[in-house]
Amino acid sequence: MKIVKRSTPPTGFSRMLWRLPILLYRRGLGGLLGRRIMLLTHTGRKTGRPRQAVIEVVEHDGTGYLVASGFGPRADWYRNVMTEPYATIQIGGRKLRVTAIPVPAEEGGELMARYAVRHPAAARRLCKLMGFVVDGSAEDYREVGRRVPFVQFLPCADS
Repeated sequence: MKIVKRSTPPTGFSRMLWRLPILLYRRGLGGLLGRRIMLLTHTGRKTGRPRQAVIEVVEHDGTGYLVASGFGPRADWYRNVMTEPYATIQIGGRKLRVTAIPVPAEEGGELMARYAVRHPAAARRLCKLMGFVVDGSAEDYREVGRRVPFVQFLPCADS
C-alpha cells in the first residue's frame, strides 16, 4: 500500500454532487440507493444544529452498521459524531436512533479486508479516492483500513 495523496473533503460543486443522495432521502426515495447507502442525521459540533451526510455501509454485522470515514478524521460528520455520538440513521425506509462508537484501527483493517473481498471494484475505487494505491492483497487493504477511521452505529435501546 502506498499513499499517493490523502484526499480532502469536497468543496464547491463537487460537494454539491456528493450531497445529491441526501435529496433522494428527503424525497422519500432513499430505498433507490440500496442497503449499502445510509443517511446519517447528526448534531453539528459547533452549531448544535442537525446535519446530514450520506455514507456507505461497509458492513452490517447484525448488531450495528459499520462505516468508514473516507476523508479521514477531518470529515465533518466524523468529527460531529465523535463530539456528540447520538444520531439517527436511515437505510431505505428504516430509521434507527443510534450511538456512534469509534472502531479500533486493527478492527478497521479487518473490516476493509472483508469489504475488499465482497466488493473488489468498489474497494479499489474507494482506496483511490482516499489517496491510496493498493496491489489488491488483503494486507494492503488491511493497512488502508488501519489508517482510515471506522465507526460503528449501534441502535439505542429505544429503537
